[in-house]
Amino acid sequence: MSTELDTIPKIFDEAADFMPINGTDYLELYVGNSLQAAHYYKTAFGFQSHAYAGLATGMKDTESYVVIQDKIRLVLTSPLHSGSAIGKHIDEHGDGVKVVALWVDDATYAYETAMSRGAKSFMEPITEEDQDGKVVRSGIYTYGETVHVFVERKDYNGTFLPGFKKWDSTYKPEPLGLKYVDHMVGNVELGKMNEWVDFYKNVMGFAQIISFDDKDISTEYTALMSKVMSNGNGRIKFPINEPAEGRKKSQVEEYLDFYGTAGVQHIAVATDNIIETVTQLRNRGVEFLYVPDNYYDSVLDRVGEIKEDLQRLKELNILIDRDDEGYLLQIFTKPVEPRPTMFFEIIQREGAQSFGKGNFQALFEAIEKEQELRGTL
Repeated sequence: MSTELDTIPKIFDEAADFMPINGTDYLELYVGNSLQAAHYYKTAFGFQSHAYAGLATGMKDTESYVVIQDKIRLVLTSPLHSGSAIGKHIDEHGDGVKVVALWVDDATYAYETAMSRGAKSFMEPITEEDQDGKVVRSGIYTYGETVHVFVERKDYNGTFLPGFKKWDSTYKPEPLGLKYVDHMVGNVELGKMNEWVDFYKNVMGFAQIISFDDKDISTEYTALMSKVMSNGNGRIKFPINEPAEGRKKSQVEEYLDFYGTAGVQHIAVATDNIIETVTQLRNRGVEFLYVPDNYYDSVLDRVGEIKEDLQRLKELNILIDRDDEGYLLQIFTKPVEPRPTMFFEIIQREGAQSFGKGNFQALFEAIEKEQELRGTL
């Protein structure tokens, strides 16, 4: 059986990894109302209260709530005054991911290495301290206005970062089994994909592990192209999408129209039990893309034996795919913001290292149905 893994190079050998990245440290979203956003992610997705910074901690211009679930940390930040840079960002793009923070051993080295290889500076290395120790952070720009912040926290024992205090809350909804960020997808403008592939390769030492063209990712109406970049340990994976020519407006073009620039399209979060996780997400009001029932009529002919109950997967609209290493289960939410921009993927990997190429047709048709309802196809 042919899969996209047939063309994957040995990523752990090819990635230069000259700035070793230990994992995703946090994702910071700029949002219109950080308190309400925190309540949403707690209620709907099972995140827990973790840390807070705002007027009560001496912050005069912004308010941030940090919510966590296992290894996933979301920082939800809002401006406290009109005319701010964060407010302008929200006005132009809507709520969305601004910072993809990466956990490193040496934030100064990571920054200086990236700058020497052509990065654009977002934040020179700064040391932040409090009674719990110190954190060093630095940052560079990537596609659009998205930034990577390098976080060095080996000398820090506090809750989150200096300037934050522990956020205790009496409201503690149960977590839903979300474990870590599996990958994060960026949408870029037509003709820009290879530019950002080269950025991750040359500036950050990543390697390309998979590529898809418009023959792989297309329907009767729309198409896109994608390349997946990964660091050496495989913990950071960034698929990068650009639109391809089609009869109608693709999901990437729709995203760019509403977000206003390149940016993070979706966050894929891993679970060990997708049936239980998605069941609880649905019970809490999270909406997912609809997959036609006939998808399941022949799916096992394509993917072979799985341990999950196919009927339950069908009831929940969970997709299935297989590669040479095993199989995976995945499902995609509808956009979680007013604009049709950012959404989440829930993924369970049973050995598979790929990204569900066999599901692209069903997924794109489901997205196009939503676009048609919005009048943007």
